Amino acid sequence: MSEKKAVILLSGGLDSATVVALARAGGYACYSMSFDYGQRHRAELNAAERVARQLGVVEHKVIGLNLNGIGGSALTDPSIDVPENPTEGIPVTYVPARNTVFLSLALGWAEVLGARDIFIGVNAVDYSGYPDCRPEFVEAFERMANLATKAGVEGQGFRIRAPLQNLSKAEIVQAGIRHGVDYGLTVSCYQADDDGRACGKCDSCRLRAAGFVAAGVKDPTRYQ
Repeated sequence: MSEKKAVILLSGGLDSATVVALARAGGYACYSMSFDYGQRHRAELNAAERVARQLGVVEHKVIGLNLNGIGGSALTDPSIDVPENPTEGIPVTYVPARNTVFLSLALGWAEVLGARDIFIGVNAVDYSGYPDCRPEFVEAFERMANLATKAGVEGQGFRIRAPLQNLSKAEIVQAGIRHGVDYGLTVSCYQADDDGRACGKCDSCRLRAAGFVAAGVKDPTRYQ
């Protein structure tokens, strides 16, 4: 019987670590992919490597990109401040085309590996308003993937899995704890320092902290 493989987008944050654990529990051989895309919170790359080791992925690949070359986001342009209070609409931490680019590269690796499942930790409940985290985006990308690839047009279709799509942050934390995630290894903060310590003020920090409280789980986050 051939091995069931999955490519998983792993940022090093809480959500993506949970997705790796869920895929592993589902019987997949996990291949994780992270991106050094010019983000200001580069400590997440070290976190991704720690999570990949802890959860026993088969291979962890880091791809270099230059999304800071186009800017347009507080995460890639140091002249734009990361907001520390809730804002209306799509926040300035939205990175133009990020998940589209990331999924496209994951799709390419999946085709090379013979994997048919690609996992992404997007969430439509406790999310920050990003259009590329919505269910309609995930569904549209899956349709595109099966039109744009040799495997897809030859009938070996791809599935884009978003197992956290309809979970609250508390439910995500609880799922991860059940499947052995060490959240102390993860970094979610948009402006974490070089040691991975969180600011405790950005959208991501607020959602993460509230999730641990609602889940009744001790928050292992290290703060500045």
